[in-house]
Amino acid sequence: MSGTRRAVILLSGGLDSATVLAIARSSGFACHALSFDYGQRHRAELDAAARVAAQQGAAEHRVFNLDLAVFGGSALTDANIAVPEQASTGIPVTYVPARNTIMLSIALAWAEVLESRDIFIGVNAVDYSGYPDCRPEYIAAFEAMANLATRAGVEGKQLRIHTPLMQLSKAQIVGLGTGLGVDYTATVSCYQADATGRACGVCDACRLRRQGFVEAGVADATRYVASPG
Repeated sequence: MSGTRRAVILLSGGLDSATVLAIARSSGFACHALSFDYGQRHRAELDAAARVAAQQGAAEHRVFNLDLAVFGGSALTDANIAVPEQASTGIPVTYVPARNTIMLSIALAWAEVLESRDIFIGVNAVDYSGYPDCRPEYIAAFEAMANLATRAGVEGKQLRIHTPLMQLSKAQIVGLGTGLGVDYTATVSCYQADATGRACGVCDACRLRRQGFVEAGVADATRYVASPG
């Protein structure tokens, strides 16, 4: 891969991150995929991330162990907090405190080692579930910090945080990924997927994903525990 630009791709194993990986690859990057085992209840997404990385020909795929369940505070990391099955307003209990800040910081460290100036993340300000660390102003602030706090940035090798899905609806994301050949059957988005990756069909992530397929006119690639109705 001599002469190829390297990028670190945050890869959860869900629909959005799989699409981002395809976008980065189509842009000519050698993609170094990074997933996190952070104590999430939907651990099937890690298997999905491995499948997606292999299918899309990532240069490598690493899983970083980071147990945020030590702190809890989220329905995704604390078994005592139920995943909501009805639409909610405001910041939902599925928000994991400081998750994107932590993960982007680790991605930044790896990018420096790889001599990469590019990090891709699948945050979205349209269908974003109310998470404060998915907003454009947050990404801009993190990018500014990254270029102040790293040797690469100080030496003039400016790093960029790419958010290609930021202004897209879920339907637009599905359409874009389908055009790039993403196999969405390999992905897992559900907040409470079972061990085999089957989705509950009722959590916020499932509702947004299903709506995206419907509005895009693409057959729903999701495997459900039961018919979502």
